[in-house]
Amino acid sequence: MNRIISSRLVRRLAVLLLPAVACSAPPAYDVVIRGGTVYDGSGNAPVFGDVAISGDSIVAIGRISGTGRSEVQAEGLAVAPGFINMLSWATESLIEDGRSQSDIRQGVTLEVMGEGDSMGPLSDTLRADMLSQQGDITFPITWRTLRGYQDSLVKTGISTNIASFIGATTVRINHVGWDDRAPTATELEAMQAEVRTAMEEGALGVGSSLIYAPAFYAKTPELVALMKAAAPFGGMYISHMRSEGARLEDAVEELITIAREAGVRAEIYHLKAAGERNWPKMENVLARIEAARAEGLEITADIYPYTAGATGLDAAMPPWVQEGGYAAWAKRLQDPATRKKVAQEMRTPTDQWESLLLAAGSPERVVLSGFKADSLKQYTGMTLAAVAKQRGTTPEETAMDLVVKDGTRVGTIYFIIDEDNIVKELQKPWVSIGSDAGSLASEGKFLKSSPHPRAYGSFARVLGKYTRDEKVLTLQEAVRRMSALPAGNLRLARRGMLKPGYFADVVLFDPATIRDNATFEQPHQYASGMRHVFVNGVQVLKDGEHTGAKPGRVVLGAGATR
Repeated sequence: MNRIISSRLVRRLAVLLLPAVACSAPPAYDVVIRGGTVYDGSGNAPVFGDVAISGDSIVAIGRISGTGRSEVQAEGLAVAPGFINMLSWATESLIEDGRSQSDIRQGVTLEVMGEGDSMGPLSDTLRADMLSQQGDITFPITWRTLRGYQDSLVKTGISTNIASFIGATTVRINHVGWDDRAPTATELEAMQAEVRTAMEEGALGVGSSLIYAPAFYAKTPELVALMKAAAPFGGMYISHMRSEGARLEDAVEELITIAREAGVRAEIYHLKAAGERNWPKMENVLARIEAARAEGLEITADIYPYTAGATGLDAAMPPWVQEGGYAAWAKRLQDPATRKKVAQEMRTPTDQWESLLLAAGSPERVVLSGFKADSLKQYTGMTLAAVAKQRGTTPEETAMDLVVKDGTRVGTIYFIIDEDNIVKELQKPWVSIGSDAGSLASEGKFLKSSPHPRAYGSFARVLGKYTRDEKVLTLQEAVRRMSALPAGNLRLARRGMLKPGYFADVVLFDPATIRDNATFEQPHQYASGMRHVFVNGVQVLKDGEHTGAKPGRVVLGAGATR
C-alpha cells in the first residue's frame, strides 16, 4: 500500500513540476522585431530597440523581454512606419494583381488614390466609358460607389491598404458630362450631394486634375463649392493644378484661394515647374507656399523624384478638341480642317492651355509608354520623334493618328523637370512623396507596356539617391516625409508612426543598400534593400520576397460616418 501511495505521489509531483522544468512561458506577442534601429516617423533621432506586435497593432517599443510567436532579427536594419504613397494609380493594377509588388518592395503600405478621376461614384455613362477605355488590364465593373470599389478590392485581396479622394472630374462627368460649360445650380447641388455622400463613406477629400478635359472646364467657384461640401467632414483639397508651366504661379494662387474660401487644407500633386523656360519660377512658388503657411493656411505638396512626368498624348493637344469625351475627340481628329488647326496649336506656345509636348522642348524628349492596340505595341518605349520618322508624318500628325488608332489617349512620358528643383522641393519639410503610378509586377500583362520607372523606384530613390548618397535629407527626415507627414496631412488615425496602439504597418530595410533599379530603358526592375514589410501586423515581405499575404484594408477619412 505504501509503495502504491508513494508511486502515485511521484507521478503527481512529476506532472506538477513538468511545466516549470520542461516548458517555457507562452509567447507574449505575435511578432517581435529584435535589435533594429527604430525610426518612429516623428523625424527625431532613431533609437536602438525592439518592436512588438500583437494582432494588427504595435503594442510595445524598446527593450522587450517577452517572446513572440515569430521573431525577426533586425540588426543593421532600419525599422520604420510603412510608407504612404500620396499619389497612387494602383486603381487598376491592384485588380490585376493584389500583391502590389512594385510598391510593397519599396515599403509602401498605403496607396492613396483619386487624382481627378476616382473609381466611383459611377453614372451609367461614366461606367460605359471606363469599360471602353480599358487596355491590357480588363475587368468587370460591379460597383457604383467609391466605397463599393474599395470594398471589392479588399474582398478580392490586396497586400497594401487603400484610401481615396473623390475625383472632381468624376463628379463633373456624372452631372455635366464632357461639355465645356459651368454646371447649372441644380447640377452643382447634385455634385455637392455626391461629394457629401462620398465623404460619409470615407473619402479623404476632393482631388482635381485641371490640365485635362473635362476638368479643365471647371472654374474656381465650382471647385470651392465642392470643397465646401467636403469641409464639414475634414476633407482636403488636392490638385494637379491648372498649370505647371506658363501659368504655374497663377495656378498656385488658385489652389490657395480654394483653400482659403472653403476653409480647408490643400495639397499640390507632384509639385514641379514643367519646361525649361519655367524652371526659374520654382523659387517664387516655394516662397508663395511658405507665405500662405505663415498666414495659417495648411498648404502642402508631394513630388516624385524624377525629371520626367508621365500621362497621355491628351496633354499635348488643346482641351477644346477633347470636349465631349474620347469618341468626340477621335472623330474630330479625323477631320482635315480640325487636324490642321490642332497641329498648329500643338506647335504654338501659349498660356491658354498646358502643352507637355512644348514643355518637353522636342519630340525626342517624349516617349510612348503604353498602347491598347496590338498593332501599335511595336512603338512601346520609342520617342515620338522616332515613331514620326518611321511613319513618315510630323510629330503632331503622328500623335493624332496614334490616339485615333489606339482607342485611348496613349501612355506618354515627357522629360520636363529640373533636377535642381527636385532638390529644392525635397528640402521643404512639408513635401511628401507619391509615385503617380500603378503598383506593378515584372510579369504578365504589366510587361506589355513600358511604364515610368517611378512605379518601381520612387520611395527607394528618396532613401538611396537623395538621402544616403546625396544627403539632401537625413534618414529620420526621409522616413517622416513618407509616413507621419502624409498621415497627419490626411488626418489618418493610428497610421504613419511606430507607437503603441498604432496599426502595425512596419518596414525593415538596409540603409546601406536600398536603391531604385528601374530605368526609363528598363523600367520593370524591383527596388532592392527592403527586407521585411508588415501590413496590419501580417508579414507581406520576408527576406525580400513576397509572402503572398493580402491583409490590406480600406483606410477611411476622418469624417467617415458609414
